[in-house]
Amino acid sequence: MSIWEILATFLAGVAAGTINAVVGSGTLITFPTLVAFGLPPITANVSNTVGLFPGSGAAAWGYRRELAGQGRRLVRLGIAAVLGALTGAMLLLRLPASAFNMIVPVLVALGCVLVVLQPRISRWVAERRTQPAHDNGGWSTLVLVYLTGVYGGYFGAAQGVLLIAILGISLDETLQRVNAAKNVLAGLANLVAAVIFVLIAHIAWASAGLIAIGSIAGGLLGAHVGRKLPPTVLRGVIVVVGVVAIVMLLRR
Repeated sequence: MSIWEILATFLAGVAAGTINAVVGSGTLITFPTLVAFGLPPITANVSNTVGLFPGSGAAAWGYRRELAGQGRRLVRLGIAAVLGALTGAMLLLRLPASAFNMIVPVLVALGCVLVVLQPRISRWVAERRTQPAHDNGGWSTLVLVYLTGVYGGYFGAAQGVLLIAILGISLDETLQRVNAAKNVLAGLANLVAAVIFVLIAHIAWASAGLIAIGSIAGGLLGAHVGRKLPPTVLRGVIVVVGVVAIVMLLRR
């Protein structure tokens, strides 16, 4: 790797860790970066997952005050997220590479759409917050968290946006405590997928290591000051990077 590639990969990890801590969709920064530097899409995806999961842990640590009192709930929902991530990771490794190349541009596009719609989703969540919600989420919440885990294990762009919407509607909590829970559940999904990938898949360790270091710094940064980032600018950057990723993937 050249000095430029090392620096760009590290900074992408910082940006992704920060974005993931605040709302999610950091994969739309790091995945296109790895593809741009010549990694095959599946190798880029698994290396990206391995690199980003430490950032989720750092973000969860940064939100530890908001996690107080959520332990029992997170065990219940965490099991669903873990089972979903196992399913998604195995789908990634068992489906042919051609299927991934066809599916991922659609998932990236979905991630971009979710990022654009995130303000509306947040307003919708706030409106629903005036209605009664289950303290720990019902069975429908478990199923939706499982499906989000499948998505996270397979690719995961904007997984955090989905989790915020699901938890914000179904739990009787403030948005900040919902965001803290989101970081834990997304982190569990990424961790499970990362362990499977390390055991079975080919990892570009230099790239994964740089993203890991960057994502830890970004996760801590996002937990403390990420809420102050201009949301419009942040969403614009994510969407631009996502569109570039779609174009690059379709041209491969």
